[in-house]
Amino acid sequence: MIGIIGAMESETATIIGSMEQAETQVISGVRFVRGNWCGKEVVVATAGVGKVFAALCAEAMILTYRPKCIINTGVAGALDPALGIMDVVVAEQVVQHDMDTSPLGDPVGMISGINRVELPADKKLSEALIKAAETVGAKAVCGVVASGDQFIAERQKKELIRSRFNASCCEMEGAAIGHVCYVNQVPFAILRAISDGASEDAIMDFQTFVQKAAKQSINILQQAIKSI
Repeated sequence: MIGIIGAMESETATIIGSMEQAETQVISGVRFVRGNWCGKEVVVATAGVGKVFAALCAEAMILTYRPKCIINTGVAGALDPALGIMDVVVAEQVVQHDMDTSPLGDPVGMISGINRVELPADKKLSEALIKAAETVGAKAVCGVVASGDQFIAERQKKELIRSRFNASCCEMEGAAIGHVCYVNQVPFAILRAISDGASEDAIMDFQTFVQKAAKQSINILQQAIKSI
């Protein structure tokens, strides 16, 4: 079984609507839909926005359904100036840019307990997503995906995250899902289509392009899942 998580309904509704033999279960307020999609057994969840919802969802999915891997699909703000709207980032590593115990002498982003800043995504899953992006004609890069409980809409914050972590994009869930998968030893991948530039025009761009960007990620995932 393959686990698929999106934060918003726009990132999961198309998948759920085209599943066969779908069965729904609600756990801790999160709706999980199990069934067949593109010839594969999947469980799809709409987690909600932010790291806590994302972690709650990933842990419940792992304990209840035991997926062989988890893929987080959705949208993100671009940190790399070479990325434009509808371009795609597949995580090579994930970081939590708002994790900060640096007053105690730790690097910014270090996760206490596992003592790591960057958590690696699964290479085979990431390669499948990159190949699928090429198949649908999307510009795609592998890079660092930075997560935090902030919608980044300010150039100064954007540049700070970029400089600290060499991150390609920022969003609010991927690294939390990666954290849960890492401690549970479940392979994971993060797929993000760019919806905005994470600067002062981000709110307007996000509202304009979030649906199209979410669809871009789903189209790529639909191609990739055949080889996963």
